[in-house]
Amino acid sequence: MSHGAAAPLRLALLISGSGRTALNLAERIERDRIDAEIGVVIAHRTDLPGALHGAAAGLPVQIVPSAPAETLDDRIDAALAEADAELVCLCGYLRRFRVGERWRNRTINIHPSLLPEFGGAGWHGRRVHEAVIAAGRRESGCTVHLVTEGYDEGPILLQRRCPVLPGDTPETLAARVFEEEREALPAAVRAWAAGRSATGRGGLPAGVWEGRQEDLRGGLPGEPRGELPRIAPCPAPVDAPRSER
Repeated sequence: MSHGAAAPLRLALLISGSGRTALNLAERIERDRIDAEIGVVIAHRTDLPGALHGAAAGLPVQIVPSAPAETLDDRIDAALAEADAELVCLCGYLRRFRVGERWRNRTINIHPSLLPEFGGAGWHGRRVHEAVIAAGRRESGCTVHLVTEGYDEGPILLQRRCPVLPGDTPETLAARVFEEEREALPAAVRAWAAGRSATGRGGLPAGVWEGRQEDLRGGLPGEPRGELPRIAPCPAPVDAPRSER
């Protein structure tokens, strides 16, 4: 749904689990009038909970089977092109995503830790929160970053923080971190859409992560304004080998 004169930013979401990140983003786009629309939600199984929940919510779910594996990347690319995707969002997506030249500086991921700590191949879900607690950290959070060919190595765009409390379990910490994720990804998409509108170009909007700190403070419009999230400019992506996710 468009909220301005220009066409909204076209999003493609890739999911591997319950789909709660994708559902939250869809809700926030509508509720907070973010100038973006979801063109496709890609899953690999018809029985995936996220695919079922997304379809029930009216999202444009497309099943791209994971087999044969040797053609999966090409078939994902075809689905993204068919949906006219401008920005790809990995929403709890656990497989390798081929960035290549086509999706360089056009793909973001949300990770449940304060990168660069507790990131890399195999670092997702419960393992991250167990490690944060075991390391005695007093703070955790989430990171939105550009996706490159290396695991969780892309430039950091936005971080939100939360405390690690005495007696936390991986489950209680995960729930607290997810509340920050619910704010971080919509804020990143909103900033991306605003920067795109300002530049009139696709891809990474020049300067979108600089000079917009007031807009991103404390999440979305109408909510209490809290501690300023970490925002960093985006240097050139790093080329590095990436193993199967």
